[in-house]
Amino acid sequence: MFARLVLSSRALTTRALTWFPKSHHRTPKSPLRVFQRMASGEQQQFPPQRQETQPGKEHVMEPTPAFSGQHYRPSNKLQGKIALVTGGDSGIGRAVSHCFALEGATVAFTYVKDQEDKDAQHTLRILEESKTPDAKDPIAVAADLGYDENCKRVVDEVVNAFGRIDILVNNAAEQYKASSVEEITEERLERVFRTNIFSHFFMARHAMKHMREGSTIINTTSIVAYKGSPELLDYAATKGAIVAFTRGLALQLVNRGIRVNAVAPGPIWTPLIPATFSEEETARFGSEVPMKRAGQPIEVAPSYVFLACNHCSSYMTGQVLHPNGGAIVNG
Repeated sequence: MFARLVLSSRALTTRALTWFPKSHHRTPKSPLRVFQRMASGEQQQFPPQRQETQPGKEHVMEPTPAFSGQHYRPSNKLQGKIALVTGGDSGIGRAVSHCFALEGATVAFTYVKDQEDKDAQHTLRILEESKTPDAKDPIAVAADLGYDENCKRVVDEVVNAFGRIDILVNNAAEQYKASSVEEITEERLERVFRTNIFSHFFMARHAMKHMREGSTIINTTSIVAYKGSPELLDYAATKGAIVAFTRGLALQLVNRGIRVNAVAPGPIWTPLIPATFSEEETARFGSEVPMKRAGQPIEVAPSYVFLACNHCSSYMTGQVLHPNGGAIVNG
């Protein structure tokens, strides 16, 4: 349940930034081109697709989510920082890890062994190419974060490699559909809560021992924490718990100079989507928000950069940012 990925080469080819599996029958769509069209306000419908297992895999999605954008301009906001991002191999976690690396941070991220290895290797190559000259080589650590001992091992691995942790991003999550609360078994409920909220407690309690004044914790919650979801009841419950956890931990750590905030994304194109919903639901994913489209991970990642950067958000703690396509939430 615990391992580290290492790269055989530091080189990242241009092809890797727009990589698609050869097995697709359709002509792949460039994630950058898709992002540009969607960001301009053009409505987008995704090709019908479905993944039968979780965690979902980014490298088989069409189009692959956009983790970078040509308009993002780094400015050394996180120079010299050590960042640990859970679930950093794909989706929002990959985009956050990439932006952190561009901003000068040394990045470690977690992934699920034997299920997300390919995405993790790809993310490592991206980070190797993106890191600034003074940053150390990124590492990827495999672990099931639903258990305290595994979270401790992740933190120990990162601290042994880099000496401390300045930024902790709790981002790993899973979700499953259910039409009724009667369908949610005790086993499933425990699994979802372990991954989505137990891991936040475990990671924070071990990481904060190695955090100094000026460090920050950023948790990933969701729009469903505020709006609810009839089909994602257990997932929504964990995301609501993350909001309360963020507010409480912020008050607990404020005297230590550690800020705690959260991001509540709306519908974002990540591997969770085809791994959760039917082909038809995936095709129209995101159409319910005022912008009439799903967001891309690169449209969310700057929120994490803002919260991680002390000279950008030094007067914010216990707060939640809402990159959600225009949905008005009561938060």
